[in-house]
Amino acid sequence: MSCSNEIFDLIGAVKVIDKITDEEWNKGLSDRKTKELEFHNRDRDEKFEQEIITNNDTYEQFYGNRKYYRAAKRSKLYVQDWITRESKNKVFLDYACGNGDNVIHACKSGAKLALGFDISSISIKNGIKSAEKENLKINKEHGVCFFQADAENTKLPDDCIDTVVCSGMLHHLDLSYAFPELRRILKPNGKILVVEALDYNPVIKLYRMLTPDMRTEWEKNHILSLKDVNFASRFFAIDEIYYWHVLGYIGGKITFLFPLLDHIDRFIEKIPYIQRLAWIFTFVMRKEGNN
Repeated sequence: MSCSNEIFDLIGAVKVIDKITDEEWNKGLSDRKTKELEFHNRDRDEKFEQEIITNNDTYEQFYGNRKYYRAAKRSKLYVQDWITRESKNKVFLDYACGNGDNVIHACKSGAKLALGFDISSISIKNGIKSAEKENLKINKEHGVCFFQADAENTKLPDDCIDTVVCSGMLHHLDLSYAFPELRRILKPNGKILVVEALDYNPVIKLYRMLTPDMRTEWEKNHILSLKDVNFASRFFAIDEIYYWHVLGYIGGKITFLFPLLDHIDRFIEKIPYIQRLAWIFTFVMRKEGNN
């Protein structure tokens, strides 16, 4: 099959998925997934955010963790560089894409096609809106496609994706379904970059317990650990495990400390066992062989 036909067929498959009615879509979701959909629709609703932005206490209740992401600059740059390198001339998928930033970045980096799906319909609307602002082609070769889908049952064809990013979303899923699904849709020798919070730092774990409105109950109870990486190795070869921000996240709240903490992090992120106290870790999953 030629490249053009492959892309055309994949866009066609996405359009079929996108035609699933809201009634059919909602009927097929479990209670857990319905709660995830409702949570992420609220979390990414610009109107909701604007309504509470003038109330500092309420904004802190729902979006207070955002300030800490200012301290995640190095890991974010790593992810952006990885996408730039690995998406060029490839079929790229952001697996649970949020508002679509990685999809747009992959498209601008020369992806043959950049796909993004999410359980949240509002996320998909936000992604399309952002792509239109960037004058990117929608549902066309060398463009972007956004569609609503279930990450544990995407309905995408087998062996159709070259490169995947899973950024901050695997802990929302049942990995016993998600990993086989990722393996199914990934082409042989395809790569997946995983970006996740790590479940060892007691201070961060306490913060999660004290801020229940910022995450679902499933999410809080399924932050990834190295046991999950070991489970992933049943389906993929695992490469390039890196640890990020053992202390630097504190600089998100106490900004003048960030340069010092980030400098210390560059050293202690490499120390065995201490590195496991990192806030974020990344690793690459590869589908080996011809199947």
